[in-house]
Amino acid sequence: MCQSEARRGPELRAAKWLHFPQLALRRRLGQLSCMSRPTLKLRSWPLTVLYYLLPFGALRPLSRVGWRPVSRVALYKSVPTRLLSRAWGRLNQVELPHWLRRPVYSLYIWTFGVNMKEAAVEDLHHYRNLSEFFRRKLKPQARPVCDLHSVISPSDGKILNFGQVKNCEVEQVKGVTYSLESFLGPRTCTDEPPFPPAASCDSFKQQLVTRAGNELYHCVIYLAPGDYHCFHSPTDWTVSHRRHFPAVGATNVGSIRIYFDRNLHTNSPRYSKGSYNDFSFVTHANKEGIPMRKGEHLGEFNLGSTIVLIFEAPKDFNFKLKPGQKIRFGEALGSL
Repeated sequence: MCQSEARRGPELRAAKWLHFPQLALRRRLGQLSCMSRPTLKLRSWPLTVLYYLLPFGALRPLSRVGWRPVSRVALYKSVPTRLLSRAWGRLNQVELPHWLRRPVYSLYIWTFGVNMKEAAVEDLHHYRNLSEFFRRKLKPQARPVCDLHSVISPSDGKILNFGQVKNCEVEQVKGVTYSLESFLGPRTCTDEPPFPPAASCDSFKQQLVTRAGNELYHCVIYLAPGDYHCFHSPTDWTVSHRRHFPAVGATNVGSIRIYFDRNLHTNSPRYSKGSYNDFSFVTHANKEGIPMRKGEHLGEFNLGSTIVLIFEAPKDFNFKLKPGQKIRFGEALGSL
């Protein structure tokens, strides 16, 4: 009995010696329960940045003592993206000196592969700032509109995802798959809600379809910095309602402009993050809304973004696309 206790004595001392550094590390890392939540976040944030930047998971051994890095989503949310986007938009509106415009725009053209032969104004000195150059217009014949199909691409860009809306989801918008209802926004309790009440996701989807036998389709188009950044009407339709999400948009997008909607001011501090803002174009004087013709100018991005097109079409609608392919405004997305 005494021998057994004698043998266990060194083991216990060794165990205490091994646990002591863990206790010290937990105390240093702020993992003890006595630390307040703000202090925990303050101490964990710098290590989290290093955790995602250093190669080969150099800080992963810290997880053995109870430290956990902040998730990438939480880390991204902590960055003041709206403030940075507004600042970037202001910076791109600064007027450049006449002598500096050609070298600055030439560098941009070389970096992003801009085809200036398509531009309505090829003279680089014409554009007073980078924002004007970014939303440059094209020559009328540069983008012929396809007349043989019901839906055309509203912009230049790269096809990320497309297909029929399944499981009430919009696939991979900036790496995230959204439910159809969360993407379009919550239903309101106004007299004329934009989307009628639905008991389930499937019924919500069906209530968006106006004709029997039709289905919902989606297409996601990414606009690169060198692309033409105006967007157009993809088909003949009537705009009756607009919903603006201040928190949805690409980082470093200065603003989005809709030509017929003078009340829309995107990337503005007056809108709270996470809210949505509705506006109806149906009035007593205009009970139809705003008619749009296929190919007509609809709006522009002041710095890059992504278009998510959700539309209704018959069940025999077939996309003529491949994931990752480049497409230009006016080209057909599919056929009946």
